[in-house]
Amino acid sequence: MTQSSSTRQKIQRRPVHGVLLLDKPLGLSSNQALQKAKWLLRAEKAGHTGTLDPLATGVLPLCFGAATKFSQLQLEADKTYEAVLLLGQKTTTADAEGEVIETRPVPQITPELLEALTKCFTGPLAQVPPMYSALKKDGKALYEYARKGIDVEREARNITIFKLNMTMTQDARVQTAIKIIVSCSKGTYIRTLGEDIGEALGCGAHLGSLRRIETGGFVAAQCVTLTALEAMTEAGRDACLLLPQSLVAGFPAVTLDADNAGRFLSGLRRRGQWGADAPLVQVYGSEPAAFLGSAHIMADELIPLRLLSPVEVQDILKSSRHASHGGGALKVVTPVSLAESSAPTDAGCFHH
Repeated sequence: MTQSSSTRQKIQRRPVHGVLLLDKPLGLSSNQALQKAKWLLRAEKAGHTGTLDPLATGVLPLCFGAATKFSQLQLEADKTYEAVLLLGQKTTTADAEGEVIETRPVPQITPELLEALTKCFTGPLAQVPPMYSALKKDGKALYEYARKGIDVEREARNITIFKLNMTMTQDARVQTAIKIIVSCSKGTYIRTLGEDIGEALGCGAHLGSLRRIETGGFVAAQCVTLTALEAMTEAGRDACLLLPQSLVAGFPAVTLDADNAGRFLSGLRRRGQWGADAPLVQVYGSEPAAFLGSAHIMADELIPLRLLSPVEVQDILKSSRHASHGGGALKVVTPVSLAESSAPTDAGCFHH
């Protein structure tokens, strides 16, 4: 089934609650990928967890229904990218989509030089965002100014490169290319990092390719492609959804009895022995067993942060009961380390 603006059929939207780990394809914007997945799932409400450029592929968690309440955690999460830097050429956009604006000779790249560069670009850095970005200036995205040839002053932002690996690679588009794997804090622009490495080498550089291989602990091996999703039945697509609490699965959990659960779900603080103070915990009811939302603990008080509505709780319980009778199986997946990852799947969904 394909989605076309001229032939798109009216569909009956439905409440869908969960997280889809999508391997975003090349050429689509994050929003285009989201809208296609939303259409395939017939979901009423959806949002993504941070923009990937059309040139980029890889891990893009999509949130549906109640899961959108916890998407900020992924926006704030650390991320890991794999990219290829094409040396000797600068482009208007700092990637392969732009026009070449400068060509310079490339110096000899030695292992010692790569090691020195790695040390130089690891740790806390101040990075000036690129003009071709979605950051706003006076209510307009920077890329809108850039398309008109207007350069706007941008303040440097503090980022952190936690780990950087650089190796020589081959690419038919240039004589010299470097493959980098970067683990970084939120707000890091890999295009700018690539340009800065090119300037440090004295030859300029731009991104030939970019792939996000991890975000907030979710890795490419857990993702499903749009091609695979299109080929599935609706039950199969539902089976790819992780439960909303997958977004907070790495945090401590508190389980409440029926009386406290009802009051908590109404937004009331609950006093009790909940454990040590914590900035974020996941909260469950016991009768029935259900995810209620997130909270923080301070001085023996459980203080609500983001709550599911009673209707959302019932929708998820209903979906789980349907799954137990042979329908699509909503599941919780805990983020995994990169060491456990492998290639994304085109045949179905990751089961942890």
